[in-house]
Amino acid sequence: MKGYTKPLLLIFLVLIADQVLKTWIKTHMFLGQEFKIIGDWFIIHFTENNGMAFGLEFGGEFGKLALSLFRVLAVAGIGYGLHYLIKRKYHRGLILNVALIFAGALGNIIDSVFYGVIYKYETLFHGRVVDMLYFPIVKGTFPSWFPIWGNESFEFFRPVFNLADAAISVGVIAILIFQKSYFKEEVKDEIGINNETVED
Repeated sequence: MKGYTKPLLLIFLVLIADQVLKTWIKTHMFLGQEFKIIGDWFIIHFTENNGMAFGLEFGGEFGKLALSLFRVLAVAGIGYGLHYLIKRKYHRGLILNVALIFAGALGNIIDSVFYGVIYKYETLFHGRVVDMLYFPIVKGTFPSWFPIWGNESFEFFRPVFNLADAAISVGVIAILIFQKSYFKEEVKDEIGINNETVED
């Protein structure tokens, strides 16, 4: 189990936090209800979606089933990748960020696969993902001269999301930012191994 403890602990903590918050929202709020945490900048807004992260939709009943099955396969793939990284002793930061992505994907799978049955509104694999975190930090109107969206209202950040979505985003962004340091050691190791082979 060497090398697995921290990634598994991180996955467990993210899953618990994500599911506890979603369960509280489902059992204490009605759909569309919201309350302000920090003025108009941070709002808890209960919504559900049938699609992907941040409320993006993926059409119809067949689309919903296909997306749920795809999520299961994707999580299996990420899980295998995480196992591979740990076995090959990749950079700890990379491993923990992949663990974050895995935990987030698994958190949303629990919703889409089981919530329909648990809350008795749909069949297996047809559940809806619970979202609640809403950060409309900036609101305004595009100036009339602005191309395409002139005089239309805008809002940043518009999507409502959950902790699982946040975990996925943090993991992906961190990998993109730190990719050079994450993979630099692996390149050095490979060069070192090749050099030893030549010397032998």
